[in-house]
Amino acid sequence: MTDAQPKVLVVGEALVDVVPDRDGHPQDLPGGSPANVAITLGRLGRDVRLVTLLGDDERGAVVRSWLEASDVTVLAQPTASGRTSTAAVTLDATGAASYVFDLDWNLASVPDEECDVIHVGSIATVLEPGADAVLDAVRSRRGRALVSLDPNARPSITPDRTGPVARVEALVALADVVKVSDEDLEWLHPDHHPVATATRWASMGPGLVVVTRGGAGAIAVRPDGTTLEVPGVPVVVADTVGAGDTFSGVLIDTLLSLGVRGAAGAEALRALSDRDLLDVVTTAAIGAAVTVSRPGADPPDRAELTAALGGPGAPAE
Repeated sequence: MTDAQPKVLVVGEALVDVVPDRDGHPQDLPGGSPANVAITLGRLGRDVRLVTLLGDDERGAVVRSWLEASDVTVLAQPTASGRTSTAAVTLDATGAASYVFDLDWNLASVPDEECDVIHVGSIATVLEPGADAVLDAVRSRRGRALVSLDPNARPSITPDRTGPVARVEALVALADVVKVSDEDLEWLHPDHHPVATATRWASMGPGLVVVTRGGAGAIAVRPDGTTLEVPGVPVVVADTVGAGDTFSGVLIDTLLSLGVRGAAGAEALRALSDRDLLDVVTTAAIGAAVTVSRPGADPPDRAELTAALGGPGAPAE
């Protein structure tokens, strides 16, 4: 560990969520799972770069401005179509979101940016041709940076699970930290209980696999099979857009505060006590609860997260 501000590299889609407002009229809101993770880290004061694709259009300009307003350095390549990708969002009676995508993911390569943490996830990890560049980026940084993965399955993009399962499993074996929802695990491996799949994943290489369960909380699984349960955070739900992404971003931030990063990150992660990991996952759950309490993907900044945690605090290096 050094005294320098740790660098986080996020690779994945940035797009526009087309979300119904209170009257049911569509409104454009910037989003995309990896972009939301980057936003979360930027708002928490982290040095974060996002490798993504943006169209040369008005929506692309809006997404770029949104990212930069939260101190995310945007490393965007042009989409092949010239259009910025979109996701049409439908909210059910509980505020849970479902998506229909118009997505361009032709990422050619990932710049050779040095980083202490690399985070990848969602559509970018499974949609060709860009998924190959994402996998190469992770492989090239394995052992040099902490690898974070959030599969964030999207059946509407990849209805045949065969290819996505193979790609996700390859990334799990390379990852140090995996955050995955119980719904994602049920889609990826429908014949197995989500925690059983997470336990198998934790034996494949990661030092931590966290299964999020919405209002029911989360379960953290260690490589030796130890499971740690974190209860749900009581909250009035506006919608669930960006909740899991906020969880991932706060998870990374809190691990960084404990010195888990860089070439020694995997070892440092495994050295954490169960109490440490319970605190890490609880903090991530509280951060996600802030996001679900307000419309859209709107992660907390440092002051808001500190207030939600009930006390003073700042990132410790």
